[in-house]
Amino acid sequence: MKRSALTLLSSALFAGLIGCQQTPAKDAHQEVSQQLQQQALQSTLAFDIVESLTVEVGPRLPGSKQDLMAVKWAEDKLNSLGFDKVYKEPVKVPVWQRGEARARVVSPYPQPIVITALGGSVATPAAGISAPIVQFADLAALEQADRQQVEGKIVFIDHRTPRFKTGKGYGQTVGGRSKGAVAAAKKGAVAIVIRSIGTDHDRMAHTGMMRYQEGVTKIPAAAMSAPDADLLGLMLKRDPHVVLQLHMSPTNLGYATSYNVIAEVTGSSKRDEVVLIGAHLDSWDEGTGAIDDGAGVAIVATAGHLISQLPTKPARTVRVVLYAAEEIGLIGGKTYAREHQQELAKHYIAAESDFGAGRIYQIDFNVAADAFHSVQHLTQSMQANGVAAGNNNASGGPDVSMLPGYGVPVASLRQDGSDYFDYHHTPNDTLDKIDPKALAQNVAAYAQFAYLMAQSDIPLRPVDTSK
Repeated sequence: MKRSALTLLSSALFAGLIGCQQTPAKDAHQEVSQQLQQQALQSTLAFDIVESLTVEVGPRLPGSKQDLMAVKWAEDKLNSLGFDKVYKEPVKVPVWQRGEARARVVSPYPQPIVITALGGSVATPAAGISAPIVQFADLAALEQADRQQVEGKIVFIDHRTPRFKTGKGYGQTVGGRSKGAVAAAKKGAVAIVIRSIGTDHDRMAHTGMMRYQEGVTKIPAAAMSAPDADLLGLMLKRDPHVVLQLHMSPTNLGYATSYNVIAEVTGSSKRDEVVLIGAHLDSWDEGTGAIDDGAGVAIVATAGHLISQLPTKPARTVRVVLYAAEEIGLIGGKTYAREHQQELAKHYIAAESDFGAGRIYQIDFNVAADAFHSVQHLTQSMQANGVAAGNNNASGGPDVSMLPGYGVPVASLRQDGSDYFDYHHTPNDTLDKIDPKALAQNVAAYAQFAYLMAQSDIPLRPVDTSK
């Protein structure tokens, strides 16, 4: 990335404004915001970054060798991008290895089934598990079932994930993945397989984290591809006595140390106040972690870089946080909130990019009600980049979703996720799924957002009237 074009344009703008008393500072900020947008749209840096991550590191399961390679890669990359400060903070993470996963219908129609272990699952016995299947439409149906329907069987949750631009279908079905093993084990099941939590029709399974509960037997948990879920459903229509055989060998290896990697553009006049833009550095091990969340890493790193190249830094510090271990329970995000708790009062606003590389179409906030209209007005220059004004109900993204509980305002830059769950957590999460132009549009939106927030004079938190 060459600095000259943005620097010359920005220098000319700022020089012109010095002698112009009729142009308010806020208009200058809008001008710089528009410059950042244009610079981002003309740049290939974000795509170069995600290419580098997926080629040179690839999949990066928390606690693995590749995870630490990603940390070193991130430190080197952020240092090369001209940030004022780059550092890392330790995060304790559980270590789980996938091993192998095979499944086969034994009777009445013998044939193989494509599965993958769910994150955190225990293994089957070495000889495998063979048992009849009992099918349920969703988690609620399993929870309502009689124990005699389930005991000694392999539970099959066949809940389809509907496709939405917002991705809300994931929220409707993911409970079967995260809670299904506990619900099945409580009723005596020997294992559970679920229809993959995805919207594709490919014969590959979607992984993702599942949970056990203290005092409840741990049973093996797997996801199967959507076509295989269809196949099992058709078999069960013909004969309710379908027997499935599972062989799985995942392993839990205790704990290791990973890191949140952090870079900053130091603020010029309010350097102790922070505008946080984040993404998560880890990924599942099936694909190369391109859309989840290599794209987010590239988006926020490039946005921060563009701001770092301005001839006059914004008032507040812009902090880029690449979180550890998001996939296995938001561990990096929770660690950051805990370790920075005394500093969170100085966090002006936070946002995370973790929904692939689809174009951003709307920006939502979670700020004080009396600040919402003002902050919408402040960010109106983003509309030229296709980003419409939204609502005041943002969560901010997974790793920053706990920050509103500490009083930190957040924003959600909404991406088009129509096809996100076709690739999410699968071997198909690879670089070719990213549209470089859409990725650049994301960078433009995050650069504008972070810059405008760093320059804002709007009080975003509710006024404390108790004092």
